[in-house]
Amino acid sequence: MTGRTISFEFFPPRTPEAVRRLETTRARLAGFGPAFFSVTFGAGGSTRDLTLETVLAVREATGIECAPHISCIGTPAAELREILQRYCAHGIRRVVALRGDMPSGLTGFGELRYANELVEFIRRETGRQFHIEVAAYPEFHPQAPTAAADLANFKRKVDAGADSAITQYFFNPDAYFRFVDDCTRMGITIPIVPGIMPITNFSQLARFSEMCGAEIPRWLAKRLQDFGDDRAAIREFGIDVTTALCARLLEHGAPGLHFYTMNQFEALEAVFQRLGLSREHGLGRGAQALA
Repeated sequence: MTGRTISFEFFPPRTPEAVRRLETTRARLAGFGPAFFSVTFGAGGSTRDLTLETVLAVREATGIECAPHISCIGTPAAELREILQRYCAHGIRRVVALRGDMPSGLTGFGELRYANELVEFIRRETGRQFHIEVAAYPEFHPQAPTAAADLANFKRKVDAGADSAITQYFFNPDAYFRFVDDCTRMGITIPIVPGIMPITNFSQLARFSEMCGAEIPRWLAKRLQDFGDDRAAIREFGIDVTTALCARLLEHGAPGLHFYTMNQFEALEAVFQRLGLSREHGLGRGAQALA
């Protein structure tokens, strides 16, 4: 079980209260020994300064590597070059390279339209300066015309120079296992780490899933609907579902787990406790209990 990692995604806080919340969350989750934290990047670079500010604050406070997201759609190449230069100057060594969403009100894609083009651009501009994470979609990208086309798109990102991948969140582990098997048959050997979204708010989860194309299985949606507005019951049930998903992924060889935290820590701590992951020991030791 050695060599497996956990990592956590944050988004840049915009208010003093949100800053304080993230300070608490990063401190609590740092104790689990993550390989890195990541910080999101708004559509068209709309949070570029906040992203870097958050990355530097998290890294300084925790001493843990922090990877900014960077997206290409709607962002000029000159601006991307400047961003990469700033990251290099601050000693950042890992980035999450994404196509990204089109900013509201803009219609032009910009010079780079796809994530594989962004990966190529980063390698061309900076060589091996960065460990590049890319996105993967076990249930396939919502804009992909076919599953085969989506797999081909993913391989283009790998061939362009990606070092590892983080998946969109999912609740059907078989979709992940099949995706990894398909990638292996295509000669893709980079680690593909499953992304995990803890369930704490059904309406929020449904909204996010509709936007990103993640499937909420019918049985899961029905159970969550039955709880109505009982947030405590949703949280408890969500912790059970998330724990079972993580355990199965680890038992069947996933190279790690990446958590979409929404800048919250409480549900994750409960999941880790049930998985047998203790603070200060991280995934390596706790996961041995699952072998």
